[in-house]
Amino acid sequence: MSEGDGVGDSVHGKFFTWLGQIYQSWLDKSTSYTAVWWVVTLGLSCVYMIRVYLLQGWYIVTYTLGIYHLNLFIAFLSPKVDLSLMEVSDDGPLLPTKQNEEFRPFIPRLPEFKFWHKGIFVAMVCTFFEAFNVPRQIKHMIKYWYIPFTHGKRRYKGKEDVGKTFAS
Repeated sequence: MSEGDGVGDSVHGKFFTWLGQIYQSWLDKSTSYTAVWWVVTLGLSCVYMIRVYLLQGWYIVTYTLGIYHLNLFIAFLSPKVDLSLMEVSDDGPLLPTKQNEEFRPFIPRLPEFKFWHKGIFVAMVCTFFEAFNVPRQIKHMIKYWYIPFTHGKRRYKGKEDVGKTFAS
């Protein structure tokens, strides 16, 4: 083995690195189409909600998607640089003093286009697999008396041994 062998050097690693680079370049080219991205995102969200409503399931996946989007939204509203750690005068943060410095009062920690990928697509894919439909799985377990936890599980005992013991 050479010192460069690792996950990134395998055929699968190179393939996924190549796929990631294509995906990132596609994302970089598409960031200028914000209106289109918002329309596509809202359309996919509506399709996802209609699918979940009609199939009556995947509530845990939907809840997780909501928490994920809330986390992204908070990161989008948070500043990239914490102003409390910067040099601050009595009147607030200092304005730029040189010609080549740009005044940017708020730079979000998460760029806007990061909202549009992964979350809804992953949630939509999860709705095609019954294993992710957790409440339906629980109903199925209750129906067939399958309890995966040891608490409250019946334990069957054999007949008590009241016979003689034989010494060897």
